[in-house]
Amino acid sequence: MAKLTVVDVTLRDGNHTVRQQFTPELMSRVAAALDAAGVAIIEVGHGDGTGGSSIHVGRTAAPNDQLIKAVVSSIKKAKASIFLIPGFGTMDDLQQCYDLGVTVARVACHCTEADTTEQHIQLARSLDMLAVGYLISFGMTSVQRIVEEAKKMESYGAQYINLADSQGYLVPHQVREYVTAVLNAVKIPVGFHAHNNLGCSIGNSLAAIEAGAAYVDGSLKGFGGGAGNAQTETLVAALKTGGFETDVDLFGILDAADILVEEIKKQPSLANVPMPTVDNDSILMGYACVYGGYIQPVKRAAQEYGCDPRELVLRLGARKVVAAQEDVVIEEARRLAGKA
Repeated sequence: MAKLTVVDVTLRDGNHTVRQQFTPELMSRVAAALDAAGVAIIEVGHGDGTGGSSIHVGRTAAPNDQLIKAVVSSIKKAKASIFLIPGFGTMDDLQQCYDLGVTVARVACHCTEADTTEQHIQLARSLDMLAVGYLISFGMTSVQRIVEEAKKMESYGAQYINLADSQGYLVPHQVREYVTAVLNAVKIPVGFHAHNNLGCSIGNSLAAIEAGAAYVDGSLKGFGGGAGNAQTETLVAALKTGGFETDVDLFGILDAADILVEEIKKQPSLANVPMPTVDNDSILMGYACVYGGYIQPVKRAAQEYGCDPRELVLRLGARKVVAAQEDVVIEEARRLAGKA
């Protein structure tokens, strides 16, 4: 089996855990530790990607260019990566990130909307960046549809396809089925990004790898949206136990995780930040395949309209809501309460 590439997303997806408040100083020190541990690709930025900093989804502690500079200046071997959703991030944003030293662009979209990524993938390729087609929430649609969307991204010039189980909805045999189907349909590698809502992030990551995935995402201490991501240090230990080859040093990645915690404790506003955990809310969101960012709108609407928040989550899952459809929360809460 070929050597696996570990992508660490702490400094991007992990920003969700701390309300987008990772500072350039924290990013610099953590990036240096990840680099020293042998992590190949380090992702940086707002939790929702380049261009995401806003009143609507939260502002970062510093402008995007400062966050990128902090990471790029702190690494020696690793590649700096951005996550970009067209609409949040623009072509100009992508160009600026490249000019600042970013060499990997993971261009993302909802799993059925690959058409939106064509221009950005092509620009990344023209800049000689590693261009990645990133399908968010791929468990929300069929295996055949994901194959179709992956093939589109390949035709645009993507150099690997990343499949993200964004709600932590899938279990290992399902992940294996999707990864196998995509690998059989494209001529480029496949990667996998797990969330832990059902406690399956490590198992799902291993299933993806066993099916042939060449790239795997993780986050220190599991920091990430919802119940968090596959914990990088746990993932590395599991890979080594399973006989999978990777350049990441176990002691080094354990040190990086400790450094993340140390840096968070230095920020008074983050000193009491809760660690990602599989609690009742995250379990239900994963079970219903609902994006973790909905949990607070659900609680507010359930209280206002006097309905069961659990039933509301299940209804949102049945509606297949995606991010930024908070109006549907109100609509379904009113229906549950008999007020629609």
